[in-house]
Amino acid sequence: MGGLLAFQYLQSPYSMTSLLTNTVPWHEGEERLHHLLRVPHGDNPTAPYLSARAASLVQQSPLLALGTLDSQGRPWSTIWGGTAGFAMPVAESLIGLQTQVDTKYDPVVQALLTGNQTDAYTGKMVSGLAIDLENRRRVKLYGRMVKGSLSDGDEGQAQAQVFVHIEESLGNCPKYLNKKHIVPAQPEPKLISDLPQLSPTAVELLSRADTMFVSSSHEATTMDTNIRGGPPGFMRVESNNASGAVLVYPEYSGNRLYQTLGNLETTPLAGFVVPDFGSGNVLYFTGSTEILVGKDTAAILPRSNLAVRVTIAAAIFVENGLSFRGEAGDPSPYNPSVRYLVNEKHAPGIQEGSGPDALATLIKKENITPSIQRYRFRISGRKPLSWNAGQYVTLSFEDELSMGYTHMRDDDPTSLNDDYVRTFTVSSYPGRDIPADQFEIMVRRHGPVTRYLSQVNERAGLEVPLNGFGGSFHVSGKSIVPYVAGGIGITPLLAQLPELNISQLRLFWSISINDLGLVHDIFQRWPQLPLSTTLFITNVELDGADRQMWDGIESSGVQMIRRRMQAGDLDLALADVWYLCAGVALKRMVLNWLVGKNVVYEDFSY
Repeated sequence: MGGLLAFQYLQSPYSMTSLLTNTVPWHEGEERLHHLLRVPHGDNPTAPYLSARAASLVQQSPLLALGTLDSQGRPWSTIWGGTAGFAMPVAESLIGLQTQVDTKYDPVVQALLTGNQTDAYTGKMVSGLAIDLENRRRVKLYGRMVKGSLSDGDEGQAQAQVFVHIEESLGNCPKYLNKKHIVPAQPEPKLISDLPQLSPTAVELLSRADTMFVSSSHEATTMDTNIRGGPPGFMRVESNNASGAVLVYPEYSGNRLYQTLGNLETTPLAGFVVPDFGSGNVLYFTGSTEILVGKDTAAILPRSNLAVRVTIAAAIFVENGLSFRGEAGDPSPYNPSVRYLVNEKHAPGIQEGSGPDALATLIKKENITPSIQRYRFRISGRKPLSWNAGQYVTLSFEDELSMGYTHMRDDDPTSLNDDYVRTFTVSSYPGRDIPADQFEIMVRRHGPVTRYLSQVNERAGLEVPLNGFGGSFHVSGKSIVPYVAGGIGITPLLAQLPELNISQLRLFWSISINDLGLVHDIFQRWPQLPLSTTLFITNVELDGADRQMWDGIESSGVQMIRRRMQAGDLDLALADVWYLCAGVALKRMVLNWLVGKNVVYEDFSY
């Protein structure tokens, strides 16, 4: 550690070998969050010193995220390091660190290491997170800076030496840590933007980022720095204008200590750092925060119960400002899928006006194939509900499937952030063939909700909350209407067939031989449809039952092709507007084939 070793025997009143207490009390913000979110009472597990485990992990971690307050009292975050051992314990509850830093634009460097520094008795608050992403280990730290300095260096970078007395430490779980192999690099900082309105490249970084760090404070008494991880793009941009971008990110199921949120409850300010592990670019920003809970969250970020909205007051986007790079490894098995804002185009599961007591009761179940079922539900509730052909229904199975809070569940990690709310395309036309207070869905068994549905006896009287109907995937046309479907992507079309002239429809439908029963069922219900259909069938190996079904479908008049769909199969001269509902792979290919056409497509993410 070079010059830091000179600090090792520096005496300060912080270096006490005994403490008055071995506990850290909850502050009022944390207690309010615990009450609001119904967390059972428990002691704060934070140690009021640098624990032996924390000291060991500090020394083994190649990165250390740091937070502090600037002269205006605003929190900022940064991330330092590149090699394990750049930070280490040097005496009881004292750590020292030495590393290359960006001296021009790093806001924590500016707040800690420039200007006149106070002495050890009134040192600046410093929060930290020592983190080993490759092995998914982390420990939180809080203390006061005893001494710090910058050595002479090249333009824009220098060696930082910092000595901090640790007053609190807490080991955290590995949830939401996406693995990275960290290697050192030389910062050569160049400012890209310092406006609160984010530049296009900063927005693009957020769309890819799966890791960020956040620092917060409780009044002027303590600070906290921690990580937030998730799938790439888990931080969403709600708006971005000259007054400052507004971001929203979900708070996933965690350890329920709510130390960061407790700070934001009393002091709604936070500082963030978003590293680009590949390029070394880095986005710093600070701003005001709002905690969103329950319905307030779902109204902005559907399928979330807890989130934070950040209004950026100041931002700094720097090219090559980091002293490390990170090679991506395995993502966290606990990551849920990206949750989109209601104002984004592809936001599945948006809920529209249902009564508080609206219920859907299962009254009929049919097995179409071994993996595809059709379900009929009856609607009840004080407020009448209606829907349009092509819309989806949002149902909640939380009461049936939720097992309550669990901190970790390695056997089924994705279940911890599953609210068991699902959207299904309605496959029946409103009021046609079945009563107006009933609807049908046709789904493939995939995941806990559809697996549960497939096992429920229709006579059991299953009732689930109906959150509403939504979506606007409407198929129409005065002449030829081309529709491309992949497997069960035929479903949105089925409810709209009564409104269409089937003779003008051109259906290009790709299926696996395993879904032959689905084709048979639909053609039986709609005997005119085969004449408008080109069927692409893969994995063709017929047994006796399949052969009989195949012969029946073949005699219906459908055009059958025993291979995958190809670009040349779609006649671009048919129409300017095409409709598409398929899985990710087929959708991507079809969109490439139909460049220049207006393609209206249904997201198949549910």
